[in-house]
Amino acid sequence: MEQENYLHNWQQEFIATNLISIGYNAWQGYLSNQRGLVICSTNSPIIGATGETFKVHFVPRNNLAPLLNAWLKAPDTVLLKTHFMNAHILEAVDNYNPEKDVVFMLESGSHVTFFYLTNLPISPPDCYQQVIKSWDEFPSQYSSEYQNNHHF
Repeated sequence: MEQENYLHNWQQEFIATNLISIGYNAWQGYLSNQRGLVICSTNSPIIGATGETFKVHFVPRNNLAPLLNAWLKAPDTVLLKTHFMNAHILEAVDNYNPEKDVVFMLESGSHVTFFYLTNLPISPPDCYQQVIKSWDEFPSQYSSEYQNNHHF
């Protein structure tokens, strides 16, 4: 139970710390591909002058079922919220409100946790606008790296 609480608290803190980036990637993906899911992996962080960055990908709905079938059914991957099966994840992607919500998966080690983020303090379109505005105000090598590689 204590391990589960630690994981939950760590994940909630990760989401809160990276909410602008998560929302940005969700909205950018939606604008490019329509509905989908943001996936972040903490397995191979990149350490740089700005701290740790993590790989993040937006997976459009039409590519999601094959990805889930291959990734989540791998013998070394554990979906922490076991009551969420592939059909539930696909249903969430089909029904979320992209202007207010984010469908998100966080990979850490061999564990994957599914999140349906609602009632966010900032909407995905506003996250997107904040990131774009910061690139315009503070152009840097980091902003071009972020734009090109979608890292948080």
